[in-house]
Amino acid sequence: MQKLKSFILESYDEMKNKVTWPKYSELQNSSILVLVASFIFALLIGLMDYVFQTGMDFFYDQF
Repeated sequence: MQKLKSFILESYDEMKNKVTWPKYSELQNSSILVLVASFIFALLIGLMDYVFQTGMDFFYDQF
């Protein structure tokens, strides 16, 4: 039980004193970057799906 208590106290101390937490503005910038990158990635995947589907429809319509 003493090891668990020591672990919790050391973890709390590390999270409070040794971890560098980002500022709110940095979090906002990072979040916007992730949203834009996700949107671009979704558009690329959608475009690839559309091209593949159109190509397969064209191929199967030939027979």
